[in-house]
Amino acid sequence: MPDERHSPHRVLITGATGAIGAALARTYAAPGTQLILHGRRQDILQDIAQQCRAQGAEVRTHEIDLCNEQTLFSWLEGLCDPTPPDLVIANAGMNTDIGEHGEGESWEAVSDLLDINLKVPMAMLNHLGKRMRVRGSGQLVVMSSLAAYHGLALTPSYSASKAGIKAYGEALRGWLATSGVGVTVVMPGYVSSKMCHDMPGPKPFLWQPARAARCIARGIERNQARISFPFPLNLGCWWLAVLPAGISQRVLSWLGYGGNSA
Repeated sequence: MPDERHSPHRVLITGATGAIGAALARTYAAPGTQLILHGRRQDILQDIAQQCRAQGAEVRTHEIDLCNEQTLFSWLEGLCDPTPPDLVIANAGMNTDIGEHGEGESWEAVSDLLDINLKVPMAMLNHLGKRMRVRGSGQLVVMSSLAAYHGLALTPSYSASKAGIKAYGEALRGWLATSGVGVTVVMPGYVSSKMCHDMPGPKPFLWQPARAARCIARGIERNQARISFPFPLNLGCWWLAVLPAGISQRVLSWLGYGGNSA
């Protein structure tokens, strides 16, 4: 039987100015819910906050530098006073790629990507998971990707970061399972957004953000270990992890993800 959870009262969403983050904020906005929204683009963040307030939610907005550990931990500790949020969705992220002509990734961009895609959500889950464990309840959610199943030559560092946070989320789920704290790993395919459309390569089975947010929210409510979509792209990506790596790489090359220079 699925683990049905009560509707969360306090919901923290980072990356709330991105397509999925904004859609999730609107999905959870309701009377009796306090949304804690973090985003880098203040004009967009305030617009989203206003939409959520119009739906009856109480909204607090923040724009701290998540990659500054001292600032991050101080902020998280403040959010735990007097108790941690009920639901935490670590959604902030970025992408980088090998370039139009396959020249390779900038190491500066790779370093920035690993900070926001991997270190920040790990730091958040480590910090808040301990406090939820003491309380005996809560739900932690990390945003991975179908690219976590097998690295894409076009976006190697992005793939690595999403594989890393997938493994971390799965491990924390095991650690926290007996403490009343759930952990869910979200593995989206292509969801329409600026970041998605800026990525090289084909984008089959493209979903709109509102549809993705509804799917994610349903999975979170059931405390699903993994939420992956869309079908059949998620099944195909899972097979890439099962098949011998040489075969998977040839399949990806045939499908236009081979990383050959233009």
